[in-house]
Parts: sequence; structure tokens; C-alpha cells
Amino acid sequence: MSENTIISPYTTLAQEAIQLLKQLISTQSFSREEEGTAALIEAFLTQKGIPFHRKKNNIWAYNQHFDASKPSILLNSHHDTVKPNPSWTLNPLEPLVEDGKLYGLGSNDAGGCLTSLIVTFCHFYNNPSLSHNVILAATAEEEISGREGLEMIIDDLPPIEFAIVGEPTEMHLAVAEKGLLVLDCVAHGKSGHAAREEGENAIYKAIQDIEWIRNYRFEKVSPTLGPIKMSVTIINAGSQHNVVPDTCKFTVDVRVTEQYTLEEIIDTIRQHIQSEVQPRSIRLRPSSIPIAHPIVQAGIKLGRHTYGSPTTSDQALIDCPSLKMGPGHSGRSHTANEFVYLHEIEEGIAQYIKMLEDVIVEK
Repeated sequence: MSENTIISPYTTLAQEAIQLLKQLISTQSFSREEEGTAALIEAFLTQKGIPFHRKKNNIWAYNQHFDASKPSILLNSHHDTVKPNPSWTLNPLEPLVEDGKLYGLGSNDAGGCLTSLIVTFCHFYNNPSLSHNVILAATAEEEISGREGLEMIIDDLPPIEFAIVGEPTEMHLAVAEKGLLVLDCVAHGKSGHAAREEGENAIYKAIQDIEWIRNYRFEKVSPTLGPIKMSVTIINAGSQHNVVPDTCKFTVDVRVTEQYTLEEIIDTIRQHIQSEVQPRSIRLRPSSIPIAHPIVQAGIKLGRHTYGSPTTSDQALIDCPSLKMGPGHSGRSHTANEFVYLHEIEEGIAQYIKMLEDVIVEK
């Protein structure tokens, strides 16, 4: 490289992000075990001279010129990972760069997104000409929808006008995301001897309910997320071959759109099936941001397309307009030999910065 070569500021930021990502990959951070990666993020911010807050394994920071009279935006992604599946042929905790790819557990989901947002926050940190405050939150327990992740600190933050949630989307704009309901259902019958005409078989009652779940279609369809989707994913009944079972338990996975509240969906299901229906949680609600929102329009101007995401993220815990967007590809998440392209990180940082400059930098 000659002394006259000009290095893009995005390249410098990408180098910092990649170095931090390699450290994160090298440090085990399964959900609820994120102490090591939280310490790495603390050290990175300390080196930059940026004060931060920590609660459990969640780290957050404010821009240097934070002004409570200004609206705030949130840049959020997570540093926990799933456990590696048995098909890995590489060491999941050893970052490996090969053919322009950075391999390692959490590289794609969501280390590339997180480190890109961290250096984007650093880029804006001491800018005195922002119309909005910028808040960075690197949070835990996203992979298990845990209560000691983003949900734990959200009330410690000022009101958020809009959020960018870092998840691998190839930097396209997920303007809506389905919520999630997990329903534990129990069909009740009466036990009896299988050799005689005794009892009421709870399995048969459950089959009727499961058939309704399989075939029912909610009338309202989301323009961005499509229809609500219900899937029976677990079923359990009986203890021995010659006893008619008096209970049959089954679990329903419901992917929810903004067209119905979670309570409306639960009520509809209860009205149509015999089984008891108990939701595990009503925390994971659908989320969205208007297409006309300035941050979405800024992304569209850069040639990115909008879509509705069927998967859930910490977006579900944020009660404000939110955009899911990040470098990487969702199809690589949780796969063996997970990777992110190095160029995706630099391009992601550039897009984050350009979009935010269009919205929060005073002209």
C-alpha cells in the first residue's frame, strides 16, 4: 500500500469490529453464560473512553452529548449464542478467516451485527450536532427470550423514539416481525381398560382440536407478515398400551401478526377447542415500523428492500417503532460452521452510518 492510498473510514471501523468479533467468538457466551463477552464489551468501551452501565450481562451507553430534551434512538443487538450443534467440523470457539469468511459460533447471529452497531455508536459518540441521542445496548439472553436480557434494562433507558435491532438480514429492512405465542394445551378424558369399551380417550379429543388448529385460518392477513401461522409441535399422552389415557398434552407454536392482539388469538382458540389452553407468555408481541418512517426511507434510498420477518428477536420487547437490520444472512444462523463475510461487516457499518446520518445529523 502506497503512502498516498486513502483508507475509507468504514474500513478502519470494520477492522475494529472484526477484531472485537474475533474476541467474542473466542469467548464462550451461551445464553445465561455471557459474563466473558460482557467483560470484552466493557473493555472495548473503556479503551474508547466511553462510560457505560451494566446490569447482569447487559451493557449500555449514551452518546457524549446526551440531552434529555432530545428524542433518543436505540441501537441494540445481543452477545449470547446458542450451543453449537453436533455437525460442526471446525472449532466453534476459534475464529477462522478463510476465503473472505470469518467462521465461528455467533459470527453471523449476531456478532457481526453487534460489533457493527458498536463501532457505529462510537462513530457518532462525540458528535455535537445530533438531533437525537444515541443509545447502545449490547444485551444477553436473546436466544432464549430470557427475562434478564433487554427486558431487564428497558425501563432504565429514556423513552425511545425508534430502535434498530441488529440481526442478520443482509442489510435489508425488516419493517415488521411476527410475535410468538407458545400454548400448552391439555385434552381431558377418562381412563379405562383398552380391552373393554371403557373411558374417554383424551388422545381422540386432542386429535379433534389439533385438526381444528391445522385447518383454521384467521381472517385478517398482514400486508407485510402474511397470515398467522399455527403449528402443533409436541404431543404427549399415555403410560402403557392397555390403558385408555385420561390426558393428552400438546404444544402449539403460534406466529402472530399485528392484525390481532395475543389476547384475541388466545380467546379465539379457546372458543373453538375443548382442550385447556395455557400461554407460556404474552411478552413476545409483533413489532413494526411504518414504511414512511425516515430511517426506513433512508434505507430504501440506498437500494435496500423492505419485508416482514417470520422469526422473533428482541424487537418483540421494545414498545416503539423498530427496524430489524444487520449484516449476515439469517439462513446461516444456528448452523454448523457458521460464518459472516468480512465484506458484509464493512458494508453494514457503512449503511448504518449513512442511514443514521440522513436522519439524526443536523444539517
